[in-house]
Formats: sequence, structure tokens, C-alpha cells
Amino acid sequence: MTKNLVIVESPTKAKTISKMLGRNYKVMASFGHLRDLPKSRLGVDIENDFEPEYIKVRGRAKTINELKKEVDKADKVYLATDPDREGEAISWHLNYLMGLDNEDKNRIEFHEITKPQIQRALKNPRKVDMDLVNAQQARRIVDRIVGYEISPILWKRIKSGLSAGRVQSVALKLIVDKQREIDAFIPEEYWSITADHKIDGIEFESSLTSKKTNGKISKIKLENKEKTDKVLENIDKDKFLIEDINETKKKRMPSSPYTTSTLQQDASNKLGFSTKTTMAIAQQLFEGVNIGKEGSVGLITYMRTDATRLSKEIIDESIKFIKEKYGNKYASKGRNYNKKSKNSQDAHEAIRPTSIYKTPSSIKEYLSNSQYKLYNLIWTRTVQSQMAAYEYLSTSITLNNNDYIFKANGNQTVFDGFNIISFAQRKENLLPKLEKDDTIKAIKIESKQHFTKPPAKYTEASLVKALEENGIGRPSTYSSTINSVLSRNYVEIIDKQLTPTKLGFTVNDFLEENFSDIINVDFTANMENALDDIATQSAQWKKVVSEFYDEFNKDIVKAKKDSNDYKVKDKILDEKCPKCGHNLAIKMGRNGKFIGCTNFPNCDYTRSIVKKIGVKCPKCGGEIIEKVTKNGKRFYGCENFPKCDYAAWDKPTGEHCPKCNDLLVHKKTRKIDKIYCNNCDYVKEEK
Repeated sequence: MTKNLVIVESPTKAKTISKMLGRNYKVMASFGHLRDLPKSRLGVDIENDFEPEYIKVRGRAKTINELKKEVDKADKVYLATDPDREGEAISWHLNYLMGLDNEDKNRIEFHEITKPQIQRALKNPRKVDMDLVNAQQARRIVDRIVGYEISPILWKRIKSGLSAGRVQSVALKLIVDKQREIDAFIPEEYWSITADHKIDGIEFESSLTSKKTNGKISKIKLENKEKTDKVLENIDKDKFLIEDINETKKKRMPSSPYTTSTLQQDASNKLGFSTKTTMAIAQQLFEGVNIGKEGSVGLITYMRTDATRLSKEIIDESIKFIKEKYGNKYASKGRNYNKKSKNSQDAHEAIRPTSIYKTPSSIKEYLSNSQYKLYNLIWTRTVQSQMAAYEYLSTSITLNNNDYIFKANGNQTVFDGFNIISFAQRKENLLPKLEKDDTIKAIKIESKQHFTKPPAKYTEASLVKALEENGIGRPSTYSSTINSVLSRNYVEIIDKQLTPTKLGFTVNDFLEENFSDIINVDFTANMENALDDIATQSAQWKKVVSEFYDEFNKDIVKAKKDSNDYKVKDKILDEKCPKCGHNLAIKMGRNGKFIGCTNFPNCDYTRSIVKKIGVKCPKCGGEIIEKVTKNGKRFYGCENFPKCDYAAWDKPTGEHCPKCNDLLVHKKTRKIDKIYCNNCDYVKEEK
């Protein structure tokens, strides 16, 4: 007979915990939700106070029966699902399916999968928190109503197979609004004047900032070449008078430990990971990785959190490690970050390693390359958060040239502090030792033409930041929200930037015209606040849903009367289907455009649209073609895949690397414009 049964969601998690608990415990996985709303219908009784109709998830009967059999044999059952609203709801559904009493103290909660934390959780079971369950139910039902009521209208008015979501549609609106702002942007010309100097072997630059007239300083604006040339005529290359030198000692504090949002942003910016990839790898690190003699152990705390605090134990351990590794002067006195983000949901810890002494280098051999990179990011951020500040000397020099004021700025490290383990070492910008009233010369004076740039498109990282700042969704939903707009072809990723498709513009326009009361930033943020109120007993979940539906139903009625034409039609090609003879058309699917038969579903003929770029594969001589991943990211690969696996994220130029003969690729973003080797460290110098 099983004395104790522990039920978790994931088989990996079950395997890790099982090895920690011994023979008196059996650990089984539910594989996620076993009871949910039906897929084939709304499943919400709107007339009966929004009562949900829960059914067993299709295909999960075997899992339910196996769990039930073990529950019946066990002396004690523990529900150890994830420590958030979704996990709480899964435990509640398990109580129902297993015939357990909801008043039983059988719910255990832990934020890291380590033996001490599991044992501590087992000693402190509690009842299922119905306030958290009701907050999850309200979210689920509101999202179900939005999806099931709007989607059929989209099919009829725009194109079949479309869908809308409460949070997803607001994310789409942000992306579309940004693109329209960019499209409407008119660049303005401006010029700059800089002077290059060299004193005592140190080269530095000063920039024209202002003009002194009758003792008053005003900012100078150079709108065109004519005005710039007139200024240049009045500047003497040999007469830069040092008017002022200002030296200030400054400190920069380390960043707070990671929340879900900041981890997704940093992993995108520093590692190039999508939000989906980041969360998948973080899940692996949380649930457990086999690290040799110690076996399978959770390496990080729970990865869905918007809190930045750390436990006293991990702060003390971090400081001990820092003193041992780097010396006492590198350790802080202990620093906690109690600040929560806007609309913070949970009082979890930040994302951190379960042990600081499991350094990235010490366990690297047991991790995949991606796991190592993400773990290193999390470990470094946590340790840095407990280190001394970075100290530097900031110097500003004011130079006067015939009453034209130039500025030169420099910084020099005084104490590297937390930067001793920084990912990007800080670049020194040294200035020579100068005295007030010194006169120096310029090696060169140069003017440059510039144009103001439009706002940057959203990347996955910047969209996550915008969603968080506006209180849209929750950390656990950011990844699925972005994945939704990509997989539905409302948005595509071009050069790592989120770009709305024609279909995305159309869907957004329809939703803005007909559902502006619901699909907007303020309403969505207010709904998140209402869900938080349910979780803290400040609101009744059915009342929140009812108030939402009253407004939503008015928009549904209005949308059905909208007579505008939003239809998105497939482009018919002058080519016949080889299977049935009907015309072929360019269609839009989950992974972008493709060619398909107009006789679908009677004929299922499809083929990819091959976009050649005129570059040969360096491995096999085939054509390099533009491709799209399942997540909507563009890349360039050999047409002979899978026989040839050559691929590059950035567009090949056709030139070959002088060092290794691989292809050179062109990376061009708002901040970067370079040609570099797809294989080695070669970067082509600008001419």
C-alpha cells in the first residue's frame, strides 16, 4: 500500500521529487489540466450566472484512472502543483476528480525543487485556496467568452479560421499602433560638429552643444549644411579654451534579481532567445537537471513571478560566496529588493539559483548549451545583486572656441564592484589631465548630416516591457501572448522586430471599430486589477465576469451590424493544381504564406513559396532560400535540407569570409549595421 501520494503536473518534476522522498512516497504526474472547459462549445452558462461546464480533458482518461487507483490506495495525498493561480486551479480540479474533500489540508507549495524545501512543504500542508481558484476561473471564463464570441464574427467578416483573445488583441494593437506611428514619421534633417583632440597620447572627442551670446548660453541647432558651414567658418582649430572641468565620483548599483518579465527581456537582448524558448528552458532548470552524483535537482526557483525579493538564506549564502571568491570589499551588507512590479500578483521570490555554490562553470558539463547560457544569466544577476556598487569618476570638460561651446565627457573606473562578473565589461572613456584656462588644438573638425529616426519597432523584449508597464496580462502569459499573434499570422518577425502583417492590420482595424471598449490598454489593465481583487477576497468572481459581459455584449451587438468590408481574400494564381486541376492561390498559414489549392478542403495540395536570394550554399552548392520558423522568425537555409543543414539567422551577402571561407551575413537593426562571418569572429570593416 502507498503511504503517501504526491501529485505534480510534470513527469520531469515527478522524477526529480521522487528521488528526494524515498520509498514511503510515490510521486505521479497529472500532465497538466485533467478537467477544463469543452473545446467544441462555449461551456459557460451565461444565463445561469456564468456557471462553467467543466469536463474531463479528452484523451486523459488513462491518467485519471491511474491517479484514482493510487489515490484510493494511499493513506495521504498531497497536491504539489505549481505555486500560482493556474496550479491552484489544477489542484482544485484534482480534488474533484479524485473524490477528495476540498476542506482537507492536502495542498503543498514550494518555490524550488530541493530536498529541504520539499520536506518543509510536506510539514505545512494547507487547504486549496479558493480565492486563487476563483481568480483563475474568472480569467478563464472571460477569455473563453471573448474568444468564442468574437472568433465566429472574424470568420464571417474577414477570413475563416481567425481568432481573437482578450490580451492577445491588445498586444496586436500595440504592435499595429507602433507600426502606424513609424509609417507616419517624417524624418527631419540636422547636423553635428565634432572635434578630435590628442593630448599626451590620449585621443578624445568634443561635440558642439551651444553658443554663448552676451554671456548667455543657448543650445545651438544646426538644421542644414548652410548653417553648419557658417558655424565652421568661425571655429578656430587651434583655439579650444578649457573653460570648466567638472569631476564627480559616481556609483551604479547592481540590478535587482530577475522577475519573469526582466528575465525574458534580458534573455532576448543578451542571448537572442524568444520568450517561448526562455520559459521552456527555465521550466527545465526549475523541474530538475541531473548533475552527476547529486542526481536530479532543481537549479532555479519558480520562474513565474513578478517579485524581486530574495530569502535571507540566499542573501547570506551569496555574501559568503562573494567574500570567499572576490574578497570582503566586493560584498554588500545584504541587500533585499522588496519592490514589486505594477499589479504584482504573487509574493514569490525572484528567479534565482537554488544554491549559489552551484556555479555555472561547476555544472556546465551537465547542461545543454541553452540551459547553461540561461542559468549563467540567472546566477550572475543574483550574485551581482548582493555585490558592492560599481564606482567611477565622471569627467565633463567645457571648451570655448570663439564663443561656441563644446563638451567632452569621460569616465574612469575607480572600483569595479559587481562589474567584476559583468557580461559586458564597461568601456573606459579616458580624458587627459587638463587645467582650466588651458588652450588645446583639434586634430580634425568634422561636420555630419543626420536625420531623426522613427520610433523603433517592438522586439519581443520591448513588447514584454510594454505589456508589463501597462499592466496587460501577467508574467506567465507574456510568452503565450506573443506566440499567439505570431502563430495566427497577425505579426511576423523581420530582423528580430515584430511587424504586423496585412491580416494583422485588418483584424486590428475590425476590433478597434467594434470592440474598442474591451480591446484597449486601460480596460485590459483594469481587468487584471479585478482578477487580483478576486484573489485577495476584495471582489466576487461572478460579479466581475457579469460586469465585463454587460459591456462586451453591447459590442457584440454593434459588431454584427457593422457593414464595412474587411474581407481578406487569397491571391489567385494563373496556375492549376497538379492534383485536381483547380486554380492555386497564395494562402496564409501558421508558418506564413504558402501556395495551396482553391478546392480545399476537397483537395489538400500545398507547397512552400521558395524565395531565393541569389546566394549559393557554401557546403553543397545549393540555393540559399529565405525560410520561416514555427515561431514566425525568418532565417536563411539551404534548399537541400535535411541533406544539407547550412543555415544563418542574418541574410547572407554572397561574399565569403577571408578567414574561414564561410558566408558573410548582414545584420541590420536600429542599433546595429554590420557585415560579419556566419561561422567565425571576422567582422568586415566599414569603408
